Amino acid sequence: MTSQTTIGTAGPGDKAPADPSDRSSASGLRGHPWFTLITVAVGVMMVALDGTIVAIANPAIQKDLNASFADVQWITNGYFLALAVSLITAGKLGDRFGHRQTFLIGVVGFAAASGAIGLSGSIALVVTFRVLQGLFGALLMPAALGLLRATFPAEKLNMAIGIWGMVIGASTAGGPILGGVLVEHVNWQSVFFINVPVGVLALVLGTLILLDHRAENAPRSFDILGIVLLSGAMFCLVWALIKAPAWGWGDGKTWMFVAVSLVSFALFSLWETKVKEPLIPLALFRSVPLSAGVILMVLMAIAFMGGLFFVTFYLQNVHGMSPIDAGLHLLPLTGMMIVGSPLAGAMITKLGPRIPLAGGMVSVAIAMFGMSTLEVDTGSATMSLWFALLGLGLAPVMVGATEVIVGNAPMELSGVAGGLQQAAMQVGGSLGTAVLGAVMASKVDGDLPGNWADAGLPKLTPAQLDQASEAVQVGVAPVGKGTPEAIAAKIADVAHDTFISGMSLASLVAAGVAVVAVGVALLTKRGENAEAGAGAAHI
Repeated sequence: MTSQTTIGTAGPGDKAPADPSDRSSASGLRGHPWFTLITVAVGVMMVALDGTIVAIANPAIQKDLNASFADVQWITNGYFLALAVSLITAGKLGDRFGHRQTFLIGVVGFAAASGAIGLSGSIALVVTFRVLQGLFGALLMPAALGLLRATFPAEKLNMAIGIWGMVIGASTAGGPILGGVLVEHVNWQSVFFINVPVGVLALVLGTLILLDHRAENAPRSFDILGIVLLSGAMFCLVWALIKAPAWGWGDGKTWMFVAVSLVSFALFSLWETKVKEPLIPLALFRSVPLSAGVILMVLMAIAFMGGLFFVTFYLQNVHGMSPIDAGLHLLPLTGMMIVGSPLAGAMITKLGPRIPLAGGMVSVAIAMFGMSTLEVDTGSATMSLWFALLGLGLAPVMVGATEVIVGNAPMELSGVAGGLQQAAMQVGGSLGTAVLGAVMASKVDGDLPGNWADAGLPKLTPAQLDQASEAVQVGVAPVGKGTPEAIAAKIADVAHDTFISGMSLASLVAAGVAVVAVGVALLTKRGENAEAGAGAAHI
């Protein structure tokens, strides 16, 4: 399918200024870089917040809608699967039709799907609208990066991405706190209804402020087969990662989906060399810095998402904190990301990305090593130190890797580059949770029988041991009803000690991944095409 788009000049009020530094005076509010940043930040906040806020609402949803545990898992999995599969294609849509349009459609669709979830009376409808949330979120995220790339001159792009990263980090980490307050004091529906006024605000701001930009050689056709092959490959990969903990890494179904994914990726790569306007021109990856940036995002997400996955269980199930208290204990992480992201943007502008990125991953590695030393009775001060160091390391990586990916891509592929950045994070997060989860499961399965016997507890049948192991993997003591208090205390001690040993090993693996990422960070450099953004044509 091919259609033509005329790249023309804007109306009198929208005419592109000759010099990027004159942008605000020439265009007023419409197209103003900093107002554009505020607008896209409001929209992106919804998507980032929904990645974590819903986890707090899941128990209430399960109880209210009489859902099974598997049903509740799909509330999260359906969202992330739709998001991961659609991001690159959504970025291409932005490159083709303009990032302003795709951003506004994403905002409206995301807010509408959120409201529909709040009105849903069955788990099937909740999951269906969560998938729609993911699809519309995929439209919104790359478009936001494309708008920033096109609006900001090169010398200010890093600062803009720094603030953008700060919003994502704060929203992601603040989700459990806000979700806990809403579920506890209002209801689970309010977790979704809150997106409606935010979406309306983003729509109003976007209509008034956003100015579309498109490169002169923007794509004019769609690579339909490429979309099908890439979407299939991403679906099979993420599906395998989601299901691996339940199926097992040795199960044939897990490796069947991995194999189908690899074959689909291979066919996609072959097809992209044949088609006139490919979905992702493979020449894009001839840029070593861009490829390094994508790999770095994957490795960062493995270490961060995978490691943080167990920390929430540690705080709530081992330390016995409420969801709100657990969220508050993660404030040092959130705070350092909020403070560190704009500072990282300024540092990267001055020094280039290589040193801040490598230093950030060193900080992440040290933080994950520190988290491997946490014990059952570790105090808040020690936890806060490692959480703060983790946030300090993540800030320059989120900012710098994003700039490296988007800045090293041609302007006409800024949406695809934004999709690559977000897809790398989603795949890395899924991979981190699956792989570190497998490490945790293996360690618990290996240690629990011996620890149980050493404590003098009654012998368990194989089926009982499997059930106990599943509980211990998330820090829960498998204490049955009517268990004497003394025995229950022993079971809790064994469960928590075994969980800690598993979390320690998983954190060490995450630290090792971060060390590898330090080497990858040394291959990055400032975006070669960053200057093209500020001169993009206005539509």
